[in-house]
Amino acid sequence: DSLSLEASPEQSPSLVSVQVKLHFCPHCTYATKKKGDIKRHLRTHTGEQPFHCHLCPAAFTENCKLVAHLRTHTGERPFSCNHCDASFKLKGSLNAHVRTHTGERPFSCVECNASFLQKPHLVTHMRTHTGERPFSCVHCSASFGHKTTLIQHMTKHSDERPFSCDKCHASFTRKNNLRDHMSRFHAKKVT
Repeated sequence: DSLSLEASPEQSPSLVSVQVKLHFCPHCTYATKKKGDIKRHLRTHTGEQPFHCHLCPAAFTENCKLVAHLRTHTGERPFSCNHCDASFKLKGSLNAHVRTHTGERPFSCVECNASFLQKPHLVTHMRTHTGERPFSCVHCSASFGHKTTLIQHMTKHSDERPFSCDKCHASFTRKNNLRDHMSRFHAKKVT
């Protein structure tokens, strides 16, 4: 869906015509001016990954992520920092890294005084204000503001316990639970 707003000269004499076309997500509160952005956003709901690596089974929601992935096969890191020895697969990653040297945090929250190095961090933060939970479980009605939280939740619906203790037969759904177990039961006691 899209919305078109026009101001007539009677309403705003200094403007002959202002046209803003917004594209709305039918699943959440997301809205954008760019049609390409709404297509990309919808993939967070559908799980569609149309960009496939020709060297391995990996697939991605965006072409730029595929390009970055292909560089893991080639080892190419063409974007270098002028302040240190770091180099990156993506120009955007370099730009974000340079801000760690300059202290610049250009992405600011309009609701509070939080600011961020990268736009995706601001987008995630904004969910604390909007209550948006775009990541939904396919097995129950739970939904989450962060994809990683959904992934952690999904382990509740499976018997998979990928984190195993190498000292005993205990296994866990989460890495931090294994870490807690190791410190409680297998930590070396100093006397």
